[in-house]
Amino acid sequence: MTKRPLTLEIKGNSLDDGPGIRSVIFFKGCPLSCSWCHNPESKKREVEISFDSEVCVGSHTCIDVCPKSALSFDNPFFIDRDSCDLCFECVEQCPSGALESVGHEMQVEEIVRTVVKDKPFFDSSNGGVTFSGGEPTLNMAFLAESAKGLKEQGIHVLIETSGQFNYDKFNALVYPYVDLIYFDIKLIDKELHRKYCGPTNTTILNNFKKLQQQYLAGGVKILPRTPLVPNITDTPGNLTAIASFYKEQGVTTTQLMAYHPMWQEKNLKLGIQSFLGENSCMDKWMPNQRVKECGETFTSMGIQVI
Repeated sequence: MTKRPLTLEIKGNSLDDGPGIRSVIFFKGCPLSCSWCHNPESKKREVEISFDSEVCVGSHTCIDVCPKSALSFDNPFFIDRDSCDLCFECVEQCPSGALESVGHEMQVEEIVRTVVKDKPFFDSSNGGVTFSGGEPTLNMAFLAESAKGLKEQGIHVLIETSGQFNYDKFNALVYPYVDLIYFDIKLIDKELHRKYCGPTNTTILNNFKKLQQQYLAGGVKILPRTPLVPNITDTPGNLTAIASFYKEQGVTTTQLMAYHPMWQEKNLKLGIQSFLGENSCMDKWMPNQRVKECGETFTSMGIQVI
């Protein structure tokens, strides 16, 4: 039996994760650990507990039922995660929903059954289903079965990926059932990638080259994307290096994603100290003008920015 990954949610009626109206399936788990991750709840493969202090009504019910005494308003993030054994008694007893479990199992049939209800909206808008995360390719066999099930229903399938995966397995199992690939290229410098994202980008860049060559030979379209993170990925040096890499690979179109600071609130709910350092720009929304300036690096080299 194919091992089931944890699913965060299935978000319907999305207009931001591919063409048309889409349902987005967010998986839990990622091989990268980007300092600015906008979905920090998707980093770990395991189920977690989140705590929203804005929703908490201070009933102390959860504190009273915790067998490990892991909950206290004296704790910096309310939950002492070293003591918590994830029994979820607190989640079950929380009267306001301030405590929630993050991640749950879904079978392939359940995923297909959930999203196929929206097929009329997909068909009328040239939309479909997007697999995201986290990193959906962490569970290659499950992803392949899910994509195959959707294709059998005539649904457009898009994969959003960091590119950190086994190419041969992806090509054999998943590629036949994919219509479009969104592929993130964050940093070109290997050591900077290691510093901010965990592993180096050797596998990522090699995988992109192979998939791009397949696309140029008539295969699945691949759209490279770059999240613009202030003073990290949006520097002139990095953007110029990415644009040059694209030119070498025959890329004609890219997408730039404007930075937003909403991930920091998510970090607090998970008991994670947000990464800011001395980068004060990371607590602000990126102005449209800055995105336009970044795009000029690509357009000046003949690469369209969408």
